[in-house]
Parts: sequence; C-alpha cells; structure tokens
Amino acid sequence: MRRADSTPVERSAFHNISEHGLRGLLRGGGDSEVIEELLSAEHSRRLLLLRALLDRGGARTRGREDIPLSLHAAWKLLERVQEVAPDVVDRVLMSPGTGTWVSSSLRRLKRDADGDVHAGAALGHLSSLAAAAAAAAGVAFTLWVPARERFVVLPGLGCAILPARQAAAVRVTGDGVRLRIAGAGGDVIVGPRWESRTPNWSPTRVLALGPGGVGGAALTLEEHDPFRSFAAAVAPRTLSHQEAEAWQRVLRQAWDVLSRCEPAETSAMRRGLLSIAPVPRGERFRPYSSSSAEAFGGVNASLPDDGPELAATLVHEFQHIKLGALMHVEPLLRRPNGSTGRTELFHAPWRDDPRPLEGLIQGVYAFFGVTRFWHAHRRDPDAAQGSLAHFEFALWRDAVSATLDTVRGHDRLSSLGHRLLGSLTRICAEWLTEAVPYEELRLAREAADSHRARWREHHLRPAPDVVDLAVRAWRRREACPPSVRVTPSSLRPDAEASYLDTAAVLARHRLTDPDGPWRDPEAGAVRGAETVDVLLTAGDRLAARRMLTDRLVAGDLRVGSWSLLGRAVATDPEHKATSRFLLHSPHWARAVWNTLVAQHEERPDPLALAAWLGRAPAMRLRTG
Repeated sequence: MRRADSTPVERSAFHNISEHGLRGLLRGGGDSEVIEELLSAEHSRRLLLLRALLDRGGARTRGREDIPLSLHAAWKLLERVQEVAPDVVDRVLMSPGTGTWVSSSLRRLKRDADGDVHAGAALGHLSSLAAAAAAAAGVAFTLWVPARERFVVLPGLGCAILPARQAAAVRVTGDGVRLRIAGAGGDVIVGPRWESRTPNWSPTRVLALGPGGVGGAALTLEEHDPFRSFAAAVAPRTLSHQEAEAWQRVLRQAWDVLSRCEPAETSAMRRGLLSIAPVPRGERFRPYSSSSAEAFGGVNASLPDDGPELAATLVHEFQHIKLGALMHVEPLLRRPNGSTGRTELFHAPWRDDPRPLEGLIQGVYAFFGVTRFWHAHRRDPDAAQGSLAHFEFALWRDAVSATLDTVRGHDRLSSLGHRLLGSLTRICAEWLTEAVPYEELRLAREAADSHRARWREHHLRPAPDVVDLAVRAWRRREACPPSVRVTPSSLRPDAEASYLDTAAVLARHRLTDPDGPWRDPEAGAVRGAETVDVLLTAGDRLAARRMLTDRLVAGDLRVGSWSLLGRAVATDPEHKATSRFLLHSPHWARAVWNTLVAQHEERPDPLALAAWLGRAPAMRLRTG
C-alpha cells in the first residue's frame, strides 16, 4: 500500500530467508519462524502486484461509464482503513483468494491488450476487498461493489443474498456499524454481528484447529470468495450445517493426529494455513486437493473419509505452499537452454500425465512431506489403520526416492535446487533402510510397478521403423533384433490416460476392508478398476492371466492390457523374465502386437510374443 500522499511504505528492497529457516525448508520441514519470513516476502509481493494492477487497470477503466466500479476509489478506501486498522487490511490483502485475483487480473490485462469487456468486473473485486476491510474496521464509506446474480461477497466477512437477481454492481454504504446494500429488489442491511446468519447474510465460517480452538488457532472455511478455486471467478457455494459440522469434526481429528505425529511441522502449519475451500467429495482413497503459489495459505479439498487422510492432505498442500513461496524468493531452476520449444517431460508416480521439471520437483517436495507424515503415523500407538500407514510410507518413500534419482543431477537445477534435492535424497536414503511388514511392502511395490508400467504403455511410442523390423523378424521366426533393447522411445502424452493409481487404490481397500465392495467391479467402488485389476489385487493371478490372454487374442486392444499381463505372471518362475520386460516395456509389446493385427491379421500367443521381445540380445559395441 501507499500512504495518502502516495509515499511508499518503507520496506527492504529484497527478502532473504535466514540460514536456519532455509535449512529447515531444504529438509522438507520448516518452523513457524521461517513461515513468518515467507509470509513477509509474500506480503511485499502482493503489494507490488496490487500497485501494478492499479497502474495498468486504472488506465484501462478510467472514464468508462459502463463500469461504475472504480479501482481508484477502492484503493483510496483501503488507504483510509490502513491508517486506523492496518491489521485488517493485511488480513484482506493476504487472503488466498486475493492472491489468485490479483495475479489472474494482471495476466488478463497483459493478454487482452486491446481491451476486455469483462475487465471491469474482474478489477472491481478490489472494491469488494475494500468494502470488507472498511466494514470490519468500522470505517464509514460508500462504494460500488460487484454483484453476481443475487450474491454480494465481502471476503473474510461473508456473503449478502439479495432479494432479486442483480446487475453487475451495487452500491454499498457503511456507517461504521452496519452496511446497506442497495439491491434491485430491495435493500439488505447487515451487521454489526457479522458472524450471525440470517436469510440475507451468510457469514464466513471459521474452523477451530484442535479441541476448542486451542490457542485461538482457526482456519477459514472458504465458501464465498469468488477466487477461492485458484481459477476463474465462481459463485458462492454455502455449505449446509451438516456439511460444515463434518468439516469441523474431521479437521479436529486431523489436527489431533498431526499434533501427536509432527508437532514441529504442525506449529508451522498453524501459522501458514489460512483457509480450506470445499470441493465436491470424491471416492474413497481418491481425495481431491489443490493449492497455488499465487494463493499462499489456501487449500481446495474434498471432504475426506477420516482424520489421517485429511492430515496427509494438509501436509501435502502445505509442502506445495512452502515451496511455492520459497521459489518466489529464489529460483530452484534455471531457464532451459536452446530454442526447440519442447518441454522436457517426466514420469511422476503420483500423476496420470507426464510432468515438466518444475511440476515434478513440486510433486517430490509434496510427497516427501506425505512420506514423512506416514513415517511418523505408522509408529503412532493410536493409529486406527496401522497397516495402511505402513503401505503409504512404503509406497511414497520409494516413489520419492526413484524420482529424486531421475532429476537430482539435472543441469537446470540452480545451486539452491541442488541443495534441496541433495538434502531430500539423504533423508530418503535413511527411510529406505527401515523395515516394512511383508504384505504392505509387497502391495506398495506392486502398485508402484503398475503405475510406472501403465504410464509407459500410455505415453511412450517405440520407433516405427524398429517396430516394423521386429514384426518382420517375428514372422520370419528369427531372433528379436537387438535394436528393440537400445532404440529410445518417444514420449507422446496420451490424453486418455486415467486412473493409473488403480492398483494402489485397490490395495488400500484390501488392507482396510478385505471383503468389501471393491471386490465387485460392477459396484463401481473404484473408478477405473476392471475385473482383471480386482483379480490381481485379490491374488488370483492365474484367472487374470487367462482373461487378459483371451481378450488380446479376441482383438481387444485396450491400453493397459500388457502391463496388467506383466503383473499377472510376476510370480510365475517360468515367466519371470517376461514379466520384467512387460513391466518395463509394455509399449513395445503393444506396438508390435497392434502392427501384427493391423497389417497381417496375426494374433500370436501374447506371452510368447512378450517372451520373444524380452529375449532381444544386448547390442555390443566394437572397440579398438
């Protein structure tokens, strides 16, 4: 902000993270002190973005009679409020939705250089923020603010519901105690008890962290802010009383688990987590959550099944939040060299789609935190699902370690990036030495193998000329060409790839409910699971093998069949080598098989073809 005389508030030109705080972040943690440092940097960044928005957006909308919303008037009101209640202005400006709004609005202004008929409505959100701050601080004002159908949102306070659908903006008048919102179907008066619910006022809910809100710590249950979804503006969605109570109950359970298992990290989360925006509930063991570097402290999440699941979700998103804020202070990556225009993509064991390096490192950091949580929780004597905790620890420990092996020496890493990945690698190495019960470890490794194999079958494409060479050799009954072993495959993302985590989700069901509805594919308990997946999870590999073989020979060419076949014969001593080939190179089997079917109407025994491909000799290089 600026003072009324337009003099900038004096601040340091640069932000630095203390060495103590940085060491904590590089180990995947960080205490409440380093969160304060990150918040301070984010505060300065937010102010700079707001100033840029005022300069660029004010020029865009000035003098337009079709836009009664005034950036200048809203800014002046915020300056007035700041003089008497700077903490109120800071709360409004540092809310996660404000970060999303200011960043997206600046992008829109930059992209739509010739003007945008929606610019006024988007920029007018500053009026909503200013009105909310003034009302909370008891400052008198009159201001036009945006309306969406019947809703007028005042972020942090609540949402007014007007009697009738409204135009794009309404006049709001505050006398320091109450607000009068002049709607087309009649005025609505709200305040001064902003927390009281009425037919025309839905207050912002606050969830207590821990029993009774220990220490006054709380989290906003964000139902109203139009920019709560980290994307385009959306209408408010007020939860029912039962839904809000469910969120409070599960959050208290999660906070109890976190406080026992990770007290240091929980202290940092108490300061850095600001809001949860509920999204529609997903299926069991597939919760949805997201966060954004532009919206520090904000989390979108579906209502979880229990406290430990929400605890893991909060840890996961808080890792993203910390790393995003750190990258605003100092980059982890250098810009790519060259001008090919191609983005380097990688396998991420937690995603269906190939990921760029930036996203992969974000995922590593997030799932490192998830691994750390399950590492602690599996030793918690109060853990209701100890078997599941062992499985989750083994699954994510191996996933993070394997991904670190892929990227930790990448030439785009900055010095800070090298320090980060080196630190995480050392901790992962310690975790890899820890024992995990046999069954949970077996299921975790099979789930990891399944994800990687299905990912490769979807997204990798062998060189067509080598596929043709292999087809000719097969039809001539010759040995498989060595080039099958050494020719690189190209990566071509398959937009149809989905539910690559099916083996992991089924394993969770098996561990927590061995005889549950997951055993019936027709029941739809696990999306993406077919009969073969269920048979493999239940341990009936022979039946799965027969079903896969029959459907391939019958001409069913669905993607994923070859990686499933690799799992089906994994414990058969006669097919060990074939299984290894199919789990590593299912895309080769798929490409050669499809070519044989399409060009020659030949459908050989699938295991015979896979065994032949897997016996391709290694190519030897002559020396001297």
